[in-house]
Amino acid sequence: MSGAFKNCRTVMVTGASRGLGLQIVESLASGSYSPGKIIATARDPSKAKELQNLAGKYSNIHIITLDVVSQDSIEKAGDQVGALVQEEGLNCLINNAGINVVADFQTVTAEKMLDNFHTNSVAPLMVTKTLLPLLKRAAAGGTGMGIHRASVINMSSLLGSVELNWGDRANNFKWYPYRTSKSALNMVTRCMAVDLEEDGILCMALHPGWVRTDMGGPEAPLSPEESVSSVLSVIGGLTEKDHGGFLHYTGEPLPW
Repeated sequence: MSGAFKNCRTVMVTGASRGLGLQIVESLASGSYSPGKIIATARDPSKAKELQNLAGKYSNIHIITLDVVSQDSIEKAGDQVGALVQEEGLNCLINNAGINVVADFQTVTAEKMLDNFHTNSVAPLMVTKTLLPLLKRAAAGGTGMGIHRASVINMSSLLGSVELNWGDRANNFKWYPYRTSKSALNMVTRCMAVDLEEDGILCMALHPGWVRTDMGGPEAPLSPEESVSSVLSVIGGLTEKDHGGFLHYTGEPLPW
């Protein structure tokens, strides 16, 4: 990802207390071209020890409280982000916060479905909606599309692909709440891409791979460093052709 973020002044990462979000913040902060401001959110920053340690080491990391399923929390966070970025606006919003409510056909309940849907599908929409004035501010007056202007990156999953949910991949991951929430997030992404295009704000969905995190588990083939290195490289290279798209962490398009 060396140099991928050199034209990006402000980045916000939700769900940054652990896993992929934490690794994204660390990789951005320690990279050769680190954004001027990296805004990292956590539900309870006082418990996010590793994130606090990173912020102590890198002065461009700013930690703010955000519970993505609380509209009140989203609006308070929006005010804080606005105070931080001011006239620069927000160049890159990475909607990474997510949960996996594991339930198959036998164990799934309406409540489990709605819990997963709220965090993974509704929350990124509400967060983006609240931060839209800051994204517009960053995009104003620029040309082309990408993180040099304004972009919304929704962390999705290959498991949200309807087309790929067949055969072995279907039999090994019978996760009704998670899969459907990521499919819904893909549609949210495409809807936002349609609506935000005229403002020059790039919107896309990205699959980070199957990663060894608390959520991904120990069998996952990718380390967080490997995944995030590829993810940031892809995000840094996004252009108009990727607007409204669904990409693998290798940069290849994925089927919906």
